[in-house]
Amino acid sequence: MSPDTYPRLRAFGCRLYEWLLHAYPEGYRAQFGSGMSYAFSRQLDEMTRFGIGKTLFFLLRSVSHALVFGVIERFAANQHNSRVRKLAHGGHHHSSRGGVLKDIGQEIRHAFRRLVRSPGFTLTAALSLAVGIGANTAIFSLVNGVLLQPLPFEEPSQLVGVWNTAPGLDMDILPQSPAVNFTYEDECTTLDGVGLWSGGRVNVLGVDGQDLIPSVFVTAGTFHALRIRPALGRVFSVEDDTPGTARTVILSHQYWQDRYGGDPAVLGQTLQINNVPREVIGVMPRGFRFLQLNPSVFLPYRFDRSSLFVGNFTFRSIARLKAGVTIEQATADMARLMPIAVEKFPGGMTLDILEEARGGPVLHPLKDDVVGSVGNVLWILLGTVGFILLIACANVANLFLVRAEGREREVAVRTALGAGRGQVARQFLVESTTLGIVGGVLGLGLAHIGLRLLIASAPGNLPRLHEVTLNQTVLLFTAGISIASGVLFGLFPALRYGRINLVSALKEGARGAGTGRQRHRARNSLVVVQLALALVLLVGSGLMLRSSQALKNVNPGFQNAEDVLTLTLTIRGAEVPDPEEVPRTQELLAHLLEELPEMESVGLTSSLPMDMRAGFDPIFVEDFPLAEGQLPPTRRFKWIGPGFVETMENSIVAGRTLTWADIHDRTRVVLVTENLAREYWGEPSAAIGKRIGTGLQTGDWREIVGVVGDVRDDGVAADPVAIVYWPMILEGFWADVNGDELFVMRTMSFAFRSSRVGMADFLTDIRQTIRSVNPNFTIADVRTMQDVLDGSMARTAFTLVMLGIASAVALLLGTIGVYGVVSYVVNQRTREVGVRIALGAESGQVTRMVLRQGLILATVGVAVGLISAYGLTRLMSALLFGVNPVDPLIYLVMSIGMTGITLLASYLPARRAAATDPMEALRAE
Repeated sequence: MSPDTYPRLRAFGCRLYEWLLHAYPEGYRAQFGSGMSYAFSRQLDEMTRFGIGKTLFFLLRSVSHALVFGVIERFAANQHNSRVRKLAHGGHHHSSRGGVLKDIGQEIRHAFRRLVRSPGFTLTAALSLAVGIGANTAIFSLVNGVLLQPLPFEEPSQLVGVWNTAPGLDMDILPQSPAVNFTYEDECTTLDGVGLWSGGRVNVLGVDGQDLIPSVFVTAGTFHALRIRPALGRVFSVEDDTPGTARTVILSHQYWQDRYGGDPAVLGQTLQINNVPREVIGVMPRGFRFLQLNPSVFLPYRFDRSSLFVGNFTFRSIARLKAGVTIEQATADMARLMPIAVEKFPGGMTLDILEEARGGPVLHPLKDDVVGSVGNVLWILLGTVGFILLIACANVANLFLVRAEGREREVAVRTALGAGRGQVARQFLVESTTLGIVGGVLGLGLAHIGLRLLIASAPGNLPRLHEVTLNQTVLLFTAGISIASGVLFGLFPALRYGRINLVSALKEGARGAGTGRQRHRARNSLVVVQLALALVLLVGSGLMLRSSQALKNVNPGFQNAEDVLTLTLTIRGAEVPDPEEVPRTQELLAHLLEELPEMESVGLTSSLPMDMRAGFDPIFVEDFPLAEGQLPPTRRFKWIGPGFVETMENSIVAGRTLTWADIHDRTRVVLVTENLAREYWGEPSAAIGKRIGTGLQTGDWREIVGVVGDVRDDGVAADPVAIVYWPMILEGFWADVNGDELFVMRTMSFAFRSSRVGMADFLTDIRQTIRSVNPNFTIADVRTMQDVLDGSMARTAFTLVMLGIASAVALLLGTIGVYGVVSYVVNQRTREVGVRIALGAESGQVTRMVLRQGLILATVGVAVGLISAYGLTRLMSALLFGVNPVDPLIYLVMSIGMTGITLLASYLPARRAAATDPMEALRAE
């Protein structure tokens, strides 16, 4: 044993004890908490002198007392009726609470002694409960941290996410437009701050070159809405957010510590970001995170209001309601401002289009925006681990029943000496509750380990993982389920042996009376419950497995994602002022990068599949003219360069892709996806040569020269969306909006297909090649398409893993339950088996007799489980893809598997029974 074992154990014990004191009422804890903690630490110091065994025993007993008495005190503090208080303390007639607690403490000590005298039973039962309680505690910690806890901001209930709706354009939810945001900021009377934000990555000049770090761009109103107070300096002002002023930056607390060592003199220093010097004006508080993001730096957007129009609905928005204002009132107030926004920022959406689109604001509680749809997954997982706890309780209840049968004569003697039924039942319940608390303490340790693993793996892109802790709420939840579990499995022996036949129990040979059917009914019922619950979990995990396989078989619109590396490159006006030179520079970069060793192809796009950066705008189809006043349909837009379709290995269904000649000659061509072509012309080939246009008026027609395969741009589990691919430089495009002669994409994502993806020197070669053209070019968002694809399936994979673990644990506990019951039956029927063998029964007959018992349990358990699964798996419909919640194959396979495992668990006792020596069996009787 290492020399620091006891100091570590002491430190852990003291922290755990102080933590468990939160189970007491606040007033009680304030009056006695410090004294109790001091007394505990002194006694723990004393116990370390007697060895690790006694130290652990003292630790378990102390934390159990803290939990039990804390719950009693918390319950009693809320009671104003003396009779209710008496019942809460076990029904004793004592003149003081101290006398009641003393009696309960004495019963707990007796229970501990009985449990210590049966170490095998205690260890098996405690570990079973620890698995169930630990799993429930870990998942409840996720539910509490992600779903139940308020956001860590001042008055979080007043924070909302601001969106838009346009049902006339078949768009239920749209992000925010800068023009509309500034209209709200200037005119809205129901908001106390509103702002835009978006996350990304920026390049920062470091000691060893440029570092790519996470960032968040915000408008000045964003921090005002969140009411953030920096640890140093100030937040952005309107001046910081206005073009033409000095450029500024705010650091996160962690980045300040890592880069500047926490130096307060950082204010006023210059940080080179994307090759632009910025003055540090503030440092965020320790631990501050921006919703689900953890950026290193914050930057102001600096929109030029004079160039804005009502359009470009691509930004996330946050607002704070004024005190006493409801979401409905704010929505009505903001709706009246939409026409004002159109008048204040002309050149985009007109009043007629706004009315036809039925455009308006939509507000959600900000927590709903942060959490998203993850709530369904977490609640289902909490129900899943609840099944594990029920199975564990059933297992321990069976163990208790077996143990209680061995104490039947002891109970009979106590009853004969005058013990009442309530006293006998309380003895079982105190013992079971104590065991439940021990299992809860062990479960807390398992939950702590499990949570650290879960948080480290960041499962399924779960939001708010940094807020998941084993806090007071989780502790009380653990205490509650620990005590409830103990009461639950303690009820079985308490009810079964609380009233006992004294004559039968005191007879010699009463052990043989235990072979009757009624004696085994409770144990068999518990095993059936275990098998049924385990089958429900197996069916659920089987359905998730089928969903996962279905997702992997889906064509997302690109192939061999592991061989594609992507990055975002920005060519700013400072590096290439002439817009016409931007595509030439991008072509030069593409050709140089294609010359790298083992580079197969290079492509460019404004938005990669599933990156949620595509735009939405109206589309006009020459063959389908609109009636006067009719709104054009809205479709998804992307701007691409040559090589993109080939690099992604998307199929070319008809026609051709783009060439660099199309780009430089500004040919009026366009590509569309297959589903868009079928929507209008039925056959993809029929779309070739047809013309479509965009903008806010008809005209500016462009010829469809290619139809490419569909892309699941919203994720693998979502349907493919219709996409229009424009060339990345267009003449006259949106000229009616911004008056520019050319529309040029200065920020493009490069995609590289190569067998060298994943090698460290591959990215180095790409960076060096780009810097050889211009060392100031900004690179960001380096990742593989496999990362994108895995992110799309992350939540399904997380659910599958969790259900798989839960199913495996449930199956293991169920198998142990079957083995235990069948083994007990074999032991009880030892004399009968010996007589059968003595009279000529063959070993095969004995084996079949025992297996029949297991088969009956399996049949009933599977039947109950199938009925339960039929009802419960329908709740998983939202998590499934490509599989029916009532999939006959899954139900059949899992039922056969469950039956087979049950028979296997019964086979070992069956073999033991078949090998019984009749003389030994009869002599033992």
